[in-house]
Amino acid sequence: MRGAFIEPLEGIISDCLAHELNKKLAGGRIVKIFQPGQDEIILHVLSRGATFKLLISANPACPRIHLGGASRENPYNPPVFCMLLRKHLSGSKILGIGINDFERIFTIDVESVNEMGEISIKKIIIEIMGRHSNIILVNENGKIIDSIRHVDSGMSRVREVMPAREYVMPPSQDKTSPAELDIESFIKNAKLSGGNMSMEKYLLNNIKGFSPFLCRNICLVAGIDDGTRVGDVIADESLVARLKDVLCRVIGAIKKRDYKPFMVKQGYDSPGFANQENRHPGFEEDYLHGLADASRENRSRGFAAGFVVTGNTVDFHCLPVWQDSGDLRIKFFDSMSLVLDRFYSERDFWEKFGQKKSSLEKVINANLERCVKKLAIQQEVLREAADMDKLRLYGELITAYIHSVPAKAKKVSLPNYYSPEGKLVEIELDENRSPQENAQIYFKRYNKAKSTYHNTVKQVEDTRGEIDYLESVLHLLGNCSSLEDIEEIREELVEQGYITASSRKDHPGRKKTGELPGAFFRPYKFRSSDGFDIYVGKNNKQNDFLTFKFAGQEDVWLHVKNIPGSHTIIKSKKREVTDATLVEAANIAAWHSKASRSSNVPVDYTLTKHVKKMSGAKPGMVIYENYKTLFVTPDENLVKRLKIE
Repeated sequence: MRGAFIEPLEGIISDCLAHELNKKLAGGRIVKIFQPGQDEIILHVLSRGATFKLLISANPACPRIHLGGASRENPYNPPVFCMLLRKHLSGSKILGIGINDFERIFTIDVESVNEMGEISIKKIIIEIMGRHSNIILVNENGKIIDSIRHVDSGMSRVREVMPAREYVMPPSQDKTSPAELDIESFIKNAKLSGGNMSMEKYLLNNIKGFSPFLCRNICLVAGIDDGTRVGDVIADESLVARLKDVLCRVIGAIKKRDYKPFMVKQGYDSPGFANQENRHPGFEEDYLHGLADASRENRSRGFAAGFVVTGNTVDFHCLPVWQDSGDLRIKFFDSMSLVLDRFYSERDFWEKFGQKKSSLEKVINANLERCVKKLAIQQEVLREAADMDKLRLYGELITAYIHSVPAKAKKVSLPNYYSPEGKLVEIELDENRSPQENAQIYFKRYNKAKSTYHNTVKQVEDTRGEIDYLESVLHLLGNCSSLEDIEEIREELVEQGYITASSRKDHPGRKKTGELPGAFFRPYKFRSSDGFDIYVGKNNKQNDFLTFKFAGQEDVWLHVKNIPGSHTIIKSKKREVTDATLVEAANIAAWHSKASRSSNVPVDYTLTKHVKKMSGAKPGMVIYENYKTLFVTPDENLVKRLKIE
């Protein structure tokens, strides 16, 4: 299964990939060698009049080999292994690329000229084995020249991978090669040795090169439910017949190398990859494919069981064997390299996207927690200062009845002339002070409490405003769909002092001002059923720009009532906005708010000229008047249908 820790390429995909690479690179020459990462090599190969970039990675999380790969900055001083490869392989000719019997071990045979001017044959061996992955250079005598990762006897008792040692293949799996599989015998052996094992696991344990993905879908297409035991399958002749048929087709395709590389995707294209210039050429028609009986709940957990969605890509393969289903589809590519390049580029995008988003979430949540604690303290101060009128009363009563207050008294009871019944009020006194001094103490305490109360009321208002602002930023951050969206929110937090300017990585070409230049102003855009354009801000800076720079005085402004959300603008173009458009825009505004999953959401609307920004208010924070309210239940399908950008 593929997810945060990507499963190494399986044997069938490796065979497909090796065959493709051999067709494109055999006969080519290695003209450049780079090592941009600790366990990653890039070979530039001139072949058939074109230069190909061959990426070879021994990264434990995603070991792979394929053409393409995003451009990466190379270190100023090349690592030792890179220099060694340049010494032995620069200018060498690639004789062929292959794998060993559906094992995930690639061998690139190269022909080069040594220091003596003699032709020598060397091998680049790429072992795709998870955390044991490696890139090894071997000479014509089978001796290891060097490897990107050394493995000594203390690290492995099975074999060493060290310079000057003889290269030994990893232990072979005790499985049957697809090229030698006799399906009838395989089924008979399943009856004898399968036991209570599931048929899916039996296929995985006994056929070389098969992955959980392929085994699971072979079973599903054959009508075998997830987890069905081997014994139960063998006892059902119809299931056995269907299983034989599917296996026959799969093995036949493998033997003929009838591979059709594809990616399994869920829903729509991922942010950052939806525009045309990011699409690889060679996409065929999109086909809806999936699992015969998998429920939406099961699919949400992954492909059939346990697959983790990377972006919106679930998996990839080269043998599309399953039946049509719901929101899962496949995209065919011209080559397996294109599949891997797209898959890992998307994965890298989502990792970077997640890291940047998470770092801002931590900043916002930390400040929210600080504000909540501060608000609790301020509210406690208000409660303590709420008795300030009692302090003033004590001072007034002591002054009014000063001749009735005995000297050196610790407390006194005086009639309250504000009370119709003239109830007595007990007042504590400082026995070491005169009645006049005690009255002044109470008046001073009253004035201090009064000042504290009024200052704290303003502080509570400011703190609540800051909480509203931070909650709005947190909501808008949750709606981000590109690195640029996140960068704009980061800039806003820098300008508001939540992130220090020194830690900011400026967006190339972006003006460092509070305004959004036109090139970077990309709000969501919708078109109503009656032809009115509707715009929605992606962040608070865009909200301000939409409302106070972009919108005209007679355009309509909408926002959910007292809930974090985006400013929404209907461009009227001097026409009267229709009721249908108002309802659709209210639906859009509600969907882009924290109440997107609620019902009967109140949405206020007014003309933009009635929306004001208080002096010193934070981005996105406004006041408005002369408004009306619509109540709508957000409709995701409606919002998607009206969206045009």
